[in-house]
Amino acid sequence: MRLFIPTETESRETRSAMTPAAVAKLVKLGAEIEIEAGLGRGMRVADGDYAAAGARVCDRRSDALAEADAVLRVRKPPMEEVARMKRGCLHLSFLDPFREPDLVQALAAAGVSAISMDLIPRSTVAQKMDALSSQANLAGYVAVMLAANRLDRILPMMTTPSGTIPPAKVFVIGAGVAGLQAIATARRLGAVVEAFDTRPAVEEQVKSLGARFVKVDLGEIGQTAQGYARELTPEQLALQREAMARSCAQADVVITTAQVFGKKAPVIVTHAILERMKPGSLIVDLAVESGGNVEGSRIDEEVEVNGVRVLGHANLPGRVPRAASEMYANNLVNFVAHFWDAEQRSFRLDPEAAILKDCLVTHGGTVLRQ
Repeated sequence: MRLFIPTETESRETRSAMTPAAVAKLVKLGAEIEIEAGLGRGMRVADGDYAAAGARVCDRRSDALAEADAVLRVRKPPMEEVARMKRGCLHLSFLDPFREPDLVQALAAAGVSAISMDLIPRSTVAQKMDALSSQANLAGYVAVMLAANRLDRILPMMTTPSGTIPPAKVFVIGAGVAGLQAIATARRLGAVVEAFDTRPAVEEQVKSLGARFVKVDLGEIGQTAQGYARELTPEQLALQREAMARSCAQADVVITTAQVFGKKAPVIVTHAILERMKPGSLIVDLAVESGGNVEGSRIDEEVEVNGVRVLGHANLPGRVPRAASEMYANNLVNFVAHFWDAEQRSFRLDPEAAILKDCLVTHGGTVLRQ
């Protein structure tokens, strides 16, 4: 089975879908690996390192796409490349299928079996394949480091000959994977941390990391079968915003991570809340690519409102491309290995198989999930 890993076409994307170490694991399974020249440029890995691991390096992207039995990448494929893949080809990447109906239809029409890595179920057996969580972990870490770098004060308490500097206050909205990592990182750097989530079940996790959990009675909420927060009603959002306003007003740093899978991110921090915050404080909006949690935040821009800076940087995992690429490549290898047929040296594609039935979006010319 021939696996092709192309370079990413998105201009801001620095991650790679494969590392030399991951190539070696796939070659050991019996796969034939072809990579596009320059694949590791974002993490400063030379083509020769991939070749030494057993990959063939090519510079004919169109030909490689047409000949591959499987294509592995980070981002969704450009629409113009979908028709270039051969029928029956397997495609693995982040697809965001619920917000990309045209792309999903195109993949089905081309006869491509498309697997969306952001639909990997959050189960024990699939944990090592959960690419969404691995990248969210890094996003939470990078968000705190960005805040620490841009804030006009230090995060930890510091006792000096001229007096004691109190610790900065960090407020994290959303205690999913990214939020929990943000809490842990801010605490390690010495900040006083508060956190809020619509799911009361995460209170124990927040407290275990040394943060205070902000409680708000929103009534019935719950979470999806995959562990994501459910969309709130307008009344619940109003209650949440009032609680947010009080905590945001006291915070030096606010990190928002609230997202509803497959839908536009909820606006949690409004202009009214921004006006109550301290001049010099800042917000990092992790949901900016899916609409943003902060009113007025813009992708890859720093906006200032009444002295409060709103950082809307996209693709935070891409700011640590080596770690992000290593984690994502391992997720892909674990996924492929789980369904690998050693005798046939190929991927066993059973649409009804556990894990696959959750993340296989198109197959046999049909849209399975959208």
